Amino acid sequence: MADRRNRCNQVLLLAYQSFGLVFGDLSISPLYVYKCTFYGGLRHHQTEDTIFGAFSLIFWTITLLSLIKYMVFVLSADDNGEGGIFALYALLCRHARFSLLPNQQAADEEISTYYGPGDATRNLPSSAFKSLIERNKRSKTALLILVLVGTSMVITIGVLTPAISVSSSIDGLVAKTSLKHSTVVMIACALLVGLFVLQHRGTNKVAFLFAPIMILWLLSIASVGLYNIVTWNPSVYKALSPYYIYIFFRDTGIDGWLSLGGILLCITGTEAIFAELGQFTATSIRVAFCCVVYPCLVLQYMGQAAFLSKNFSALPTSFYASIPDPFFWPVLMMAMLAAMVASQAVIFATFSIVKQCYALGCFPRVKIVHKPRWVLGQIYIPEINWVVMILTLAVTICFQDTRHIAFAFGLACMTLAFVTTWLMPLIINFVWNRNIVFSVLFILFFGTIELIFVASALVKIPKGGWITLFLSLFFTFITYVWHYGSRKKYLCDQHNKVPMKSILSLGPSLGIIKVPGMGLIYTELASGVPATFTHFLTNLPAFYQVVVFVCCKTVPIPYVPQKERYLIGRIGPKTYRMYRCIIRAGYKDVNKDGDDFEDELVMSIAEFIQLESEGYGGSNTDRSIDGRLAVVKASNKFGTRLSRSISEANIAGSSRSQTTVTNSKSPALLRLKAEYEQELPRLSMRRMFQFRPMDTKFRQPQVKEELFDLVNAKDAEVAYIVGHGHVKAKRNSVFVKQLVINVAYSFLRKNCRSPGVMLNIPHICLIKVGMNYYL
Repeated sequence: MADRRNRCNQVLLLAYQSFGLVFGDLSISPLYVYKCTFYGGLRHHQTEDTIFGAFSLIFWTITLLSLIKYMVFVLSADDNGEGGIFALYALLCRHARFSLLPNQQAADEEISTYYGPGDATRNLPSSAFKSLIERNKRSKTALLILVLVGTSMVITIGVLTPAISVSSSIDGLVAKTSLKHSTVVMIACALLVGLFVLQHRGTNKVAFLFAPIMILWLLSIASVGLYNIVTWNPSVYKALSPYYIYIFFRDTGIDGWLSLGGILLCITGTEAIFAELGQFTATSIRVAFCCVVYPCLVLQYMGQAAFLSKNFSALPTSFYASIPDPFFWPVLMMAMLAAMVASQAVIFATFSIVKQCYALGCFPRVKIVHKPRWVLGQIYIPEINWVVMILTLAVTICFQDTRHIAFAFGLACMTLAFVTTWLMPLIINFVWNRNIVFSVLFILFFGTIELIFVASALVKIPKGGWITLFLSLFFTFITYVWHYGSRKKYLCDQHNKVPMKSILSLGPSLGIIKVPGMGLIYTELASGVPATFTHFLTNLPAFYQVVVFVCCKTVPIPYVPQKERYLIGRIGPKTYRMYRCIIRAGYKDVNKDGDDFEDELVMSIAEFIQLESEGYGGSNTDRSIDGRLAVVKASNKFGTRLSRSISEANIAGSSRSQTTVTNSKSPALLRLKAEYEQELPRLSMRRMFQFRPMDTKFRQPQVKEELFDLVNAKDAEVAYIVGHGHVKAKRNSVFVKQLVINVAYSFLRKNCRSPGVMLNIPHICLIKVGMNYYL
């Protein structure tokens, strides 16, 4: 009984917190729905039946799409508790061979969170439809492009939501005061600038206010709606009958169909509910929506309909005109606060979708900031923040009429919902393992409804919808070009990798001079030796005594448990001292500042050496070659036979190493010295620990010798070797490919963050190896 009570309390607490992050966009839609619906030809149909028909359309749209489609079906399609467009794609990639991501390995399927509990679909035979898609590369590409279109719509919504929310919230000032519309636009721009400028500080200090603000807002608009029902037209409840929808279209004809571009605004923000699922639970979101959000919105829309049925002249300012005078200013202030909260939630969702897109190789490298004091999962991307701010201000200033912004916003939201509707049948068939009949019924029912809305929204392209078309095509082009170029580059790396026979034929010394230290060679290859390594040795026949090939890859799951991140293996015989380390991360994993990567790497390799010597996870013979990998966990039955102690000599050693350039008069060396001194505090913090093999008896003396070599190499020096490639299309490539690779992809590579910055590599320890790629 106590456990049940605790679970209920937890659900209620999460439901309360979800108001501040999940329902903001959906809750402020009453500000502009009726105003945008009765636009154009529908303004000439000012009858009570028309008003009631519009409300009936709104009620059944929210009920069918928000309540039934999302609350019942879509929220159940979570990926280990995470939602959003990429969660659906990741589910499909894990349950079918739809992925175009490189570096996928059979070992990834052994991650504990790769398949859900009780998931038996992995052992089921493939259907003919599933096999057809898996074998057809064009089908996989089409699926990826569909996902990227949905992603671009999310970013477009991130641009349009702050503009429409803040502008609509202060529109009441025009009707109530003598302020000019241009002044109100400037006020909106000032609020928007403040909102984006403060993003880098996070929301941890004010996040506790978000939920109370949205709850007060919902209760306020519900109370106003109830007041209008009782005061103006109590018979409005009859419009709950779908019969009034028939009357609406019978009386309005083509004008009624065109007005659907305004009706669909009542469900804008519904997709954000699914996207933010990972912060809460499906049960808590259902409780909050069904018990509070849904009834409050229905009362508000019903109240506005009751008011408008007796006040047709108030249609252009329907929301603020329906507020009783004593409550106007409090509701206006609540609207502005709710708009800021809704905008904040959508900006956060934009950062999240860009991060997921980048993790899956579909977005240029950007700086991702996460601070320990921030809410779990909250990130900040400076480049995206400023780009979205500029675009939002441009939209706010250029579109003086908020209805034009609303039409663009509605097109983006409905297109995103339509993309989700096309992905859900695949989830039903391939992930839930239901009969394909259920998939067909789902897409026929919901797809038909949404197709009608999308068709109506497309008519609004000349009246603001073009901005959605432009932004979505722009972001889709960027994401696909980056994916296409990165995949071609990976395939080129894979084709040019060095055969193991040529490495083994060189002997333990590799035919070069070995110097003390550890060289970390970053590569996208999960197997084989990259051409970067041999290219380096060709130009400089010397290298470090311990070589580690590091591959950072993303697995199509939200999070990889810390104890299963490192996959360690050996390249060549033991005397070569060459290892492979594959670091696996989920598409929502965030690298926290302060992670001591070097220490974790050394500990993981040491664990692998011990596991190998005991006959676990790999061969203990001296002829082991590339390909045998073991998952090295943070704790196991052996324990790490390395002691970790604070090093004071390391800092002194660093100061000694800089004396070689102190007496030099060369400007270049003086600049190098200045950079080194700037990096010195960071290096001191990163290398303030030293490892020593514990006084433990080993079954094989070679194990202790190998551990000593590993520790001595780490203490001597750690260098990071990263390929710095120049990418060009082959001369015989078609013109379109040359344009994409030589112009678009090369431009994105030159103007995004460097790999060293993304990997948090100290500049003084970084070695770049130039490579030419002909794709």
